[in-house]
Amino acid sequence: MTAPLDVRTARADDADEIASIHVRSWRAAYRGLIDQEVLDSLSVADRAAGWRRFIADPLPTTLGQLVAVRDGVVVGWTTFGSGRDPDALTDGEVYGIYADPDAWSTGVGHALLAGAEERMTDAGRTRAYLWVLDGNDRADAFYARHGWELDGATKLDERAGFVLQEHRRVKALSS
Repeated sequence: MTAPLDVRTARADDADEIASIHVRSWRAAYRGLIDQEVLDSLSVADRAAGWRRFIADPLPTTLGQLVAVRDGVVVGWTTFGSGRDPDALTDGEVYGIYADPDAWSTGVGHALLAGAEERMTDAGRTRAYLWVLDGNDRADAFYARHGWELDGATKLDERAGFVLQEHRRVKALSS
């Protein structure tokens, strides 16, 4: 039996665990979708430093940063806020959501996504969106099960040294 989850606001002392999940989940989820050299070069220490800064000084659009905790260990995280795309500035946006690969299919993603949706609704958003890496069939199936629909929008997300082709999913939020 799986221990219960606690979803709470991220704290600076969560940064190392968040960074570890960030790197491990990218390496597991994006194997074969992103150049392996890029995945191998990901640094938990660099990500942890970034997470400490982001938790202490979030983007002006950020509405929340949540972690899922099981047995005292962070097993997933999500960040979300106001939409940043020009055609969706009044919407909510899930900026990122990842679970430790060892915790996939245990309810972590569901709990985090529900928490983000609830908080975006509480902030007055009636619709939200997120971006999915093309070829990430596992994520697409997860979002589809949770009512997030393709809207036909695509983008190239240019990162340091690589480009991600992504597609958008949207959802009407309950009031």
